[in-house]
Amino acid sequence: MMSYSRVHNILITVDVEDWFQVENFKMWIPFSSWPDRELRVEKNTHKLLDLFDFRRATFFILGWIAERLPDLVREIHARGHEVASHGYNHRMCNRELPDILKKDLSDSKKRLEDIIGSAVTGYRAPSFSINENVLKIIEECGYQYDSSFNSFAMHGRYGKVDLSSNQKKGIAIKVSDQFYEIPVSNLNIGKRVFPLGGGGYFRLIPFPLFKMGIKKILKQDGTYLFYMHPWEIDPDQPRVKDASASYKFRHYSNLKKTESKLSALFENFGYASFMTCRQYLNQQP
Repeated sequence: MMSYSRVHNILITVDVEDWFQVENFKMWIPFSSWPDRELRVEKNTHKLLDLFDFRRATFFILGWIAERLPDLVREIHARGHEVASHGYNHRMCNRELPDILKKDLSDSKKRLEDIIGSAVTGYRAPSFSINENVLKIIEECGYQYDSSFNSFAMHGRYGKVDLSSNQKKGIAIKVSDQFYEIPVSNLNIGKRVFPLGGGGYFRLIPFPLFKMGIKKILKQDGTYLFYMHPWEIDPDQPRVKDASASYKFRHYSNLKKTESKLSALFENFGYASFMTCRQYLNQQP
């Protein structure tokens, strides 16, 4: 096994939403139809929990899901993982009116806390849809950190904030005295940003290249934050036939390979410390 001069941390994060709740399919799957759709998230999340084994992860859970599957939330918590919020109804934060966003953030936090009987301190915005005003509202709703900043600028939905001059604790960025941003990891080479945080990029990029990128990030930052969704290990999920070709490509590509690639990630980085976002933030000096 290779030896390393410092501990390397990997933060696995899971956005707990189902196949019919993704932003790419909203044009063809209205919110009003959600209750009639097949729920597959419970089975897929249990599969992830078994795959993670002793590794700790952070699960950003939709309030809509928690309302219908409270036992799943309790199971995640009981297995030692962090329960965090993904909002209630998977609405883009930077497109919402402030009062509506505050209700979404507060309701989802309370729903999760009532289920697990413990504080929920983390939040992730759907499609990383943040800006400076959204971050202020997240903090006002009682969260201690957000994990929604994705520096890959070529994706049209990702929010944009300038935190370049802020102080840092590890990879966490200090937004205020009591509030931090824990960004998704990407690979910076010169002035270019290569998307290596997870999701569709993890499914599309060959694993040897992805592994090289993670090693570079760990060497540079000491910590790598990865994100994924339970539906990404579900190749048998229903198909949205009317969706555009580009959205279907982005959603369905290589679903059969995700689970094996995730196992390969764990095997190749077994020397790293896998922890939750809250644990990571609390251990930083």
